[in-house]
Amino acid sequence: MRVAIQGELGSNSHMAALAMLGENSAELQIVSCASSAEVFEQVVAGSVDGAVLPIENSLHGSVAEHYDLLLDQPVRIARESLLRVRHNLIARPGVKLADVRRALSHPVALSQCRHWFAAHPQIEAVNFYDTAGSVKHVMEAGLNDAAGIAPELAARQYGGEILLAGIEDHAENYTRFHFLMRESEWQAAEGANKASLAFSVAHQPGTLVLALQAFARAGVNLTKIESRPVPGMPWEYVFFVDLRFYASNQIDVALEGLASHCEMVKELGRYVAA
Repeated sequence: MRVAIQGELGSNSHMAALAMLGENSAELQIVSCASSAEVFEQVVAGSVDGAVLPIENSLHGSVAEHYDLLLDQPVRIARESLLRVRHNLIARPGVKLADVRRALSHPVALSQCRHWFAAHPQIEAVNFYDTAGSVKHVMEAGLNDAAGIAPELAARQYGGEILLAGIEDHAENYTRFHFLMRESEWQAAEGANKASLAFSVAHQPGTLVLALQAFARAGVNLTKIESRPVPGMPWEYVFFVDLRFYASNQIDVALEGLASHCEMVKELGRYVAA
């Protein structure tokens, strides 16, 4: 099974893929992609069987680009998982904390370790394109005065050594991931109790209220709502929602209700809630 992720091997997306699809599976091949757009391209083209991508972090918020790509591309959400995010300071074997003068990582990871950097003013925070990629760079470049901030898996992947574990500001740091498949091969998961939808309404008073009332009448629980601008249409928006339901006909009733009030409705997936 070939599964695409955005970023380097050893990243949180890699960890989420292993947790979701089987860490001990010898048949699971992770395909690293440089960008999220490339991940979607691989899925749509059939070069991979699916993809694991983050959609929301409990501290940083939603990944806006992935919502846009979900709406634009013929893919569906097949599964959902939650990953506890831990940021670890990883260096070359033999390097001590006192030797480290720079810590490289993705800007989001660096921002989630502000308290640690404040307590270690001698260490400079350096933006890097990827968490696991920072460890890969430190190892390949043979840097003895730098370390990467990344998941534990990155240390195993590239032969690094964890100098300090769990340097994040907040222990309650989770990322929600989706497993995506081509629309033509997708089927609703057995026992599905959650769905993701996208819809737009006319720019008129009360249209959003009418759409939301459709969810209430169907008896589904609206757990998240997110708005994104429509490219090329200033001040027009698409709404993304997550719903919890207890019977499959509930989501069907909600979709029928939306159809009568919305200009566009797209079901993004039905799956088992993490």
